[in-house]
Amino acid sequence: MPAEQMRSKPPRPRLRVLRQVVLDGRNTVPAVLLALAATGATLAVPLVVRRVVNGFAEHRAVTGSVMLMTTLALFGAVASALSSFLLARAGESMVLSVRQRVVAHALRLPLPGARRLGSGELVARVTSDSSQLRSVVDIGVTQLPMAALTVSATLIIMGLLDWVLLLIVVGTFTVAGLAIAVFIKGIRHSTAAQQEAIGELAQRFTSALGALATVKACRAETQVTDAIAGDATNAAGSAVSAARRQAFVTPIMGLGQQLALIGVVLGSGARLASGALSVAGFAAFLLYLLQLVAPLTLVANGASRLQLGFAAQSRIEDVLAEEREDAVSSPEGEADAGATSDAGAAGAAHPGGTAVEFDQVVFSHDGEHRAADALSFTVPRRGVTALVGPSGAGKTTALNLVERFLVPGGGAVRVLGRDTGRWPLHELRAHVAYLDQAFTLLEGTVRENLLLGRATSVDDDALWTALAAVGLDEAVERLPQGLDTTVGRGDDLSGGQRQRLALARVLLTDASVVLLDEPTSQLDSINENRLREVVDRLSRDRAVVVVAHRISTVRQAHHIVVLDEGRCLDAGTHDELLDRCGTYAELVRGQRLGLRVTAGV
Repeated sequence: MPAEQMRSKPPRPRLRVLRQVVLDGRNTVPAVLLALAATGATLAVPLVVRRVVNGFAEHRAVTGSVMLMTTLALFGAVASALSSFLLARAGESMVLSVRQRVVAHALRLPLPGARRLGSGELVARVTSDSSQLRSVVDIGVTQLPMAALTVSATLIIMGLLDWVLLLIVVGTFTVAGLAIAVFIKGIRHSTAAQQEAIGELAQRFTSALGALATVKACRAETQVTDAIAGDATNAAGSAVSAARRQAFVTPIMGLGQQLALIGVVLGSGARLASGALSVAGFAAFLLYLLQLVAPLTLVANGASRLQLGFAAQSRIEDVLAEEREDAVSSPEGEADAGATSDAGAAGAAHPGGTAVEFDQVVFSHDGEHRAADALSFTVPRRGVTALVGPSGAGKTTALNLVERFLVPGGGAVRVLGRDTGRWPLHELRAHVAYLDQAFTLLEGTVRENLLLGRATSVDDDALWTALAAVGLDEAVERLPQGLDTTVGRGDDLSGGQRQRLALARVLLTDASVVLLDEPTSQLDSINENRLREVVDRLSRDRAVVVVAHRISTVRQAHHIVVLDEGRCLDAGTHDELLDRCGTYAELVRGQRLGLRVTAGV
């Protein structure tokens, strides 16, 4: 059993949102102090009102009390506003931290894991789910604690004013609270379903935008729109379900207040008649009762809003619980996989004459059909090695295994004499340059794409030299900002030009092994000749592994490996394989090295 499979599963990561915000003392401490001050001012106002009423009854001046009451109200409003602002700033700082953490983790997921989650789902975690965490901060740090404090203090003061009327209020609101709890119970389930539906919507829409040309060519706009509309309908249904429960919270609390008010009015008659309660005390009691409903409603609504935040937190933790690819390839002393280094440290590799070695490698994408079935072959340290075979033979899978995008289920893949499982990932990939089938560029400038992943700077002369080598220098010069023109959204470069730009990026590395997955797929004959010159130059002092579908590319190779159904059928030169390998001869006769052809056709 591989060592990584024997490791115990790491504990599920927790975001600790509230703790992170509380530790942000620069914002949180002042926010809490201001919230306490605002709460104190709010609680003091009814007591000042009682003094004003007594003043009127005793024909005393009340100007000072009115001024105090006004000052307390204004101070409470300003303190509350400042507290909310500081808390919002602390919350956004937390959201920023979570987003950075999720992005950093998602970019370090193994390719199969990232594809399984889906780009749309991952985007939803970084955008909508992270935003929902604000509700945990807003409600959990000050609003709920301050509301609970306000309720407790208000009830204590009301009890001091008249304990009999307090019992009426507590009894009424207890019944209302029990009713609200029934509705809150299902809110978390509904909000979790809503977030899941939003993730599905984002995933399908992201996929559709990525295949927009195909959608238009197939006249499938309506079909795709209907499918996306179905996901949107599911999201809306879940939102309505949560809103239905949420809608009852405030009305029930308002009903509780009305019933409490009726009870207090009815009960106050006897208390006033007996002299146990003064008119001023009764006025203050009513003000506290009117004030009580706001924090009680906040507690009820806050509890339901917290469910939304906790559901989002759980979804984000699901992503963070996914094992990073560097976790399964971590020799002792491995540096952080996020570090970058240029591939000049060839001394870290083991000496020997083999650049890449597959030794009885087994791999399956789905656990059943093997893309590599006891696959064994070698790639020399110098020269061009072509991987050929019918479609589905395992050629691209072999390149992915070299880069450790995929982990073999058996056997060993060695790069420069060292098992890929024993390479620190950032080191392995510093020694291996890779150009995929999609000749992928990032949204950014030409310069940024050429220097992608480099830890050291490169002067413009070297960039232009690399562009000239692939015949792209004149095209880049014609761009509006030259090297600083952004590519990725507009039509700044054609498909073939984008392919050559990706190849120029490979030229700027000094990796010991260069992997090219069908590099000629969008090149015309002139640029294909340029590519051959570039590959010849690269192969003088390093190993170049090319997945080839064109016979012209294969003829250029010094070493050819024939694959079929995940196995190595034969390896040798072009002439040797023509003589002894029927599958290779069949492919050459068809001049279509990526497709099966019938012998004699």
